[in-house]
Amino acid sequence: MIIFILSVNDKIYSTQRIYNEANSRGHNVRVINHLKCSIKLTNGKSEIIYNGENIIDIPDVIIPRIGASATRHGAAVVKQFELNGTYTTVSCLGILQAQNKVRTLQIMNQNNIPIPDTIFSVNPDNINEQINLLGGAPIIIKLQEGTHGSGVILAESNKSAKSIIDTMYSSNANILLQEFIKESNSEDIRAFVIGNNVVAAMKRKGLEDDFRSNIHQGGSGFKVNLSEEEKEIAIKATQYLNLPIAGVDLIRSKRGSLLIEVNTAPGLQGIENYTKHNTAKAIIKFLEDNVYTKL
Repeated sequence: MIIFILSVNDKIYSTQRIYNEANSRGHNVRVINHLKCSIKLTNGKSEIIYNGENIIDIPDVIIPRIGASATRHGAAVVKQFELNGTYTTVSCLGILQAQNKVRTLQIMNQNNIPIPDTIFSVNPDNINEQINLLGGAPIIIKLQEGTHGSGVILAESNKSAKSIIDTMYSSNANILLQEFIKESNSEDIRAFVIGNNVVAAMKRKGLEDDFRSNIHQGGSGFKVNLSEEEKEIAIKATQYLNLPIAGVDLIRSKRGSLLIEVNTAPGLQGIENYTKHNTAKAIIKFLEDNVYTKL
């Protein structure tokens, strides 16, 4: 297969791992910086120009690694490849939905996927009501498009919550409010889904003085076994977002596991290091089984 990895940097661990596994299995693989792609539309035809070359007809498969800061342009590049019939491990629609936490949670809630109680509003006149709808502080305040644990704040009192929310609204930040799950103990679970299977899962633990569990914020991780219910939540979430490959984040609460986020470009370093599972190889094997045999 001819595989394009859409990534802004070929030195990123996840990009390198996927590249090396694809290459070692005999595939023709290139790393394409989607931010350097230009899309040309004319007379019913389309081109994707990269370093002076029209690359739209070249790949059999694209593996998008689109970060939050490049969502719009990255999704447009993915869409153009999709319209040209190229298989993608992450759909354009999936990127746009998953990169926005509110859209993700709306879709999950509509399909009875359990989530923390969530409020989103832009009304600065009823902040106290918003806080009270979640049972009062402590509450979690999140930027709708934050990643790697950034833009996530724990407000421990109603007074501090009101002050933070008011500041966010004043700066036109898009936020959501969620109940604080105390019993999660600063831990969450990352389930790595490929196709219809959870291929690896790890529990992430935050620093002692940080309620966030994200490894990018200094947390640690270890392999964990998921219940059948947790596997079902993770797999269904990726299906509802049209994401053949994704990372699904869960927290365990008194009322069962709750989905908090879906990541369209889940990192491989943590999941591979802590679970010892060759996830990059599993990605390429999935493509061989589902795409290569149909070419």
